[in-house]
Amino acid sequence: MKGRLHLGRSTPAARPRGRVMGRDRALGALLQAVMLLAASLPAAWATRAPAPPADLAQRVGFDQRLGAQVPADARFEDAAGHPVELRTLAGGKPLLLALGYYRCPNLCGVVLNAMAHTLARLDLKPGRDFEVAFVSIDPGETVADARHAQAMLARMHPDAQVPRWHFLAGDQASITALARAIGFRYFYDQRLHQYAHAAGLVAITPGGKVAQYFFGVSWPPSSLRLALVGASQGRLGSLADRLVLLCCGYDPTTGRYSLAIGRVMQVLGVAFVLALAFWLLWLRRRARA
Repeated sequence: MKGRLHLGRSTPAARPRGRVMGRDRALGALLQAVMLLAASLPAAWATRAPAPPADLAQRVGFDQRLGAQVPADARFEDAAGHPVELRTLAGGKPLLLALGYYRCPNLCGVVLNAMAHTLARLDLKPGRDFEVAFVSIDPGETVADARHAQAMLARMHPDAQVPRWHFLAGDQASITALARAIGFRYFYDQRLHQYAHAAGLVAITPGGKVAQYFFGVSWPPSSLRLALVGASQGRLGSLADRLVLLCCGYDPTTGRYSLAIGRVMQVLGVAFVLALAFWLLWLRRRARA
């Protein structure tokens, strides 16, 4: 019939065009959704991760206090619930000390794993040649937290002799006294409900004095060994270790040893003079014979 419009059906020529227009509309809607999602991400990130305090660098870090005396009467409890004083903890051996807390969601686990990985590669052994202590800075943590952390780390690193380490918890007064003595700055971030603190190790002499710092979460085993030998005050190491210590200088800015050219020249000069003296003595005795 002429003049009748077919509104309910599309002609064969119109169907492809309609499908193309529908596909374009779907793609446009999808693109708008992606743009809206991208625009909302920065706001979501800002909500989940607040910006760090402007004075974070002043409130967190290490103030190097080489030669400072660690408070010997600061009292803690170990993972077995035994009372421990720092004066008796070392037992005449150097002490490798780290501060953090057991419920730490980020940094402390990295520090503990790095300690275990590095100490497992040393020929010096915890409990025999030196002592290792991890002290919680959270006074709310208990012996149970210390015991759980030690057991977890021991399972992950069976070669690091973690059962011989000391995992300690204490009250606020003891924590503050120890942190202040070694120059460890930290604070509790109320926004994140976490402690903000630095990462590093402190080597302490058998007499309880700060001998050396190691910053970060990666420490060459050779540097740790030299630090323990130096902190032992002659109780550890061989003659070769002492010669290396003579020729190497400790850089407090990096926490590592580097070759000290001046010391090397002094050692070589002394060796040359001694060799010359022995040679002249040998010539003199030979001439008399």
